[in-house]
This record gives sequence, C-alpha cells and structure tokens, in this order.
Amino acid sequence: MSCGDPHAVDCRKVLEAVYLYLDGEIDFDHKHLVRSHLDECSPCLREFGVEHEVKLLVARRCGGERAPESLRESVLERLRAARIDADTAEFRAE
Repeated sequence: MSCGDPHAVDCRKVLEAVYLYLDGEIDFDHKHLVRSHLDECSPCLREFGVEHEVKLLVARRCGGERAPESLRESVLERLRAARIDADTAEFRAE
C-alpha cells in the first residue's frame, strides 16, 4: 500500500511494523518513525486503526491466552513468505 505521497518511511514498511508497534516490540527509534508517519498519512492511520481493533477483538475473545512461540514463529515466517510472493508478483506486473 502506498498513499502516493512522499514520506521519510514508505507506507508498506510502516504497515509491516504495525503489530510490532501495537505490541510494544519495536525499538524507540522505529517507534518514533512509525508514529510520525501515522501522524501525517491518513490511509496508514486508517489501516492502523483497523489493525488495532482486530488486536483488541482477538485479545477479548482469546481471554489472554498466549500462542506457543513456535506457532508465532511459524505464522511470521508464512507472512514473510506471502509478502515476498506478493512483492515478486507486483514487481513482475510492472
């Protein structure tokens, strides 16, 4: 996703970091970059709001249960692979 406007950090990079940001698993410098981007980019802010609501819904419905670390790593690896596949397909389409 890109809003088409120039930013210090690309929209796609910000959206890739949204869950890290929401979970507090992002270092201070990157947190500041994400927050600054969200402050100036309405499309990303809307997407952030959707992701935030999904996270809250999952937290309410899962009752605080935590998935095993191996599952988390497996899901993250599959998401990375899907992102690479999508980026490759987008690149080929250009």
